[in-house]
Amino acid sequence: MTLPTLDKIYFASDQHFGAPTAQKSKPREALFVAWLDEIKHDAKVLFLLGDLFDFWFEYKTVVPKGFIRVLGKLAELKDRGIIIHFFVGNHDLWMRDYFETELNIPVYYEPQVFTFNKKVFYIGHGDGLGPGDYGYKRMKKVFTNPFSKWIFRWLHPDIGMRLAQYLSTQNKLISGEEDVVFLGENQEWLVQYAHDLLKNKHCDYFVFGHRHLPLEIKLNNNSTYINLGDWVGHYTYGVFDGENLVLKSYKPL
Repeated sequence: MTLPTLDKIYFASDQHFGAPTAQKSKPREALFVAWLDEIKHDAKVLFLLGDLFDFWFEYKTVVPKGFIRVLGKLAELKDRGIIIHFFVGNHDLWMRDYFETELNIPVYYEPQVFTFNKKVFYIGHGDGLGPGDYGYKRMKKVFTNPFSKWIFRWLHPDIGMRLAQYLSTQNKLISGEEDVVFLGENQEWLVQYAHDLLKNKHCDYFVFGHRHLPLEIKLNNNSTYINLGDWVGHYTYGVFDGENLVLKSYKPL
């Protein structure tokens, strides 16, 4: 895609709406909706890189209660002609087709490559990539197993949602509490993952979420690793103006 001169591409990740409780997350939800309302005037494309919700599970005829303001604002942006891409994170990995059928927003389960203004972007949530993190990788295999999802679907939604929310806040492998400390460039597994990919393919930007840390690391003279941070403590996002991708912190107008 060639980006028109005044248009921008925005990136955001890890809002975790619903945590620690629905009531306590409402102020963060309001801030995010205000941000969406501001960027709609110059956004050409919006990438949401996962964990928009602290938990999301779609039964065949039931979706989680709440989040109507966020969903409504995304529908408004989509109706304005803004292209929106959604990447499943480790908290919403049980997403099915709700976003696609109701909002016409494509959902991705693996990293994808996009090219804008001849800049190559490698984009994904980031969970389970690179070396290490073996406990989570084993857990993800269990969670994404069709049999596990089939069993969970037989739980009444009131029971299933309550159980999942409890696990999300209690289990650090799920909650991401182990992902909020900078490990050093040589120990950051997503940085190592990006370096490995660069051995076979050039990418100008590697853009991930999951780590809950706003990070910008030069991999070489022509490639940069970006982690978007979160909307829990940092309220950070990325914006590409056609030439450069930069991290910014949201401050309401």
